[in-house]
Amino acid sequence: MIPTLLPALEQHGRLKLGQADRDGVLAISAATIDRLLGDVKIAASGGKRRRAGFYSAIRREVPIRTFNDWNSPPPGFCEVDMVAHGGTSVAGSFIQTLTMVDVATGWTECLPLVTRDGSLVVEAMKHAQSLFPWLLRGVDFDNDSAFMNDVVVPWCRQQKLEVTRSRAYKKNDQAFVEQKNGPSCAA
Repeated sequence: MIPTLLPALEQHGRLKLGQADRDGVLAISAATIDRLLGDVKIAASGGKRRRAGFYSAIRREVPIRTFNDWNSPPPGFCEVDMVAHGGTSVAGSFIQTLTMVDVATGWTECLPLVTRDGSLVVEAMKHAQSLFPWLLRGVDFDNDSAFMNDVVVPWCRQQKLEVTRSRAYKKNDQAFVEQKNGPSCAA
């Protein structure tokens, strides 16, 4: 989004950069941004680093699928992710969009959630099933606790869905859904 946002910020007088800084901002990678903002993220979370939580056991029992592991699946296998609509802050409540992308066809369903709650994820996935023109066969989540919990994973297994997850902090594992998490679902 930087190549889109930077000119808009400059055009509206919200940001003024010299050419060297502008070139640097346009060339920076996502990994470098994450590394540079590490301390800011820790401060924003109250100074606490993430620890292995309650859902670590559930994560361990869900197999990992990388981008290269798809092998041309038939329709019905989806990558699933959440888009947060909280602006620059993750404090408080705000709308989330559950985004489901069929890997074989690119068919995308975006469903609003009022909170990051496993039972609401299940309800949204039930609704998405009625919107896809084929049955869901499998879901590939990221490691978000909204998915990796004792509500969503058991429900998926009860529905006989193949459940997989991406590697933590590897956006390219979910390349199909990450490319859809742009303006169409974030609007």
